[in-house]
Amino acid sequence: MDMLSQWLGWLPSLAPGLLVSLQLTGLSLLFGFPLGLLFAVMAAAKLAPLQWISFLFVEVGRGLPALVLLYLLYFSLPDAGITLTSLTTAIIALTWNTGAYASEYFRAGIASVPLGQKEAALTSGLRGWTGFRLIILPQALRISTPPLAGLAVLVFQGSALAFVIAVPELMSKGFEIASITFEYLSVYLLTAAIYGSITLLFLGFVRVLERRLGRHLQRN
Repeated sequence: MDMLSQWLGWLPSLAPGLLVSLQLTGLSLLFGFPLGLLFAVMAAAKLAPLQWISFLFVEVGRGLPALVLLYLLYFSLPDAGITLTSLTTAIIALTWNTGAYASEYFRAGIASVPLGQKEAALTSGLRGWTGFRLIILPQALRISTPPLAGLAVLVFQGSALAFVIAVPELMSKGFEIASITFEYLSVYLLTAAIYGSITLLFLGFVRVLERRLGRHLQRN
């Protein structure tokens, strides 16, 4: 049997794993991006307790590899009487990791807003949270969008780490097929091709987004 025929035969078995990988990625971004924005705003606040909470969340999330977070949550929490499913654990770990990195992108976006815009908000009588929400935040979000889209690509690739705690994602399904057929090279080549294809689609979207936002920012 040639490799193409093998791949066509394995695709239906890999498809559910791909859906789980996309679900895991989508939920991690859905929760991680707002969490990152929240902690970026807390870091910019004048209250020291908020700054310290943000600092701890971000530094732990960025300092620990996602794989370590997965192991800590999945294997250590039961000792404290907390048992989570493998999928829930993966979502929490990747959300934490995503939120930590997203927070830094949001902070950079906020810092990149021209000083003149901040002065214009004050001149218009928009002070404090109102000025930040109406003037600073929309511009910061536009600036942060391209790197956040790039982060989404990394989160999708990182979803393969959930394999180590038995989440039935794409890599896990590939391992199951390889264990049965012993066609490790062919199976993992197909799995890599699927990851690569999705990643290339993401990257194409990121490039288009960067160009459009770049033109928009130049006009402003």
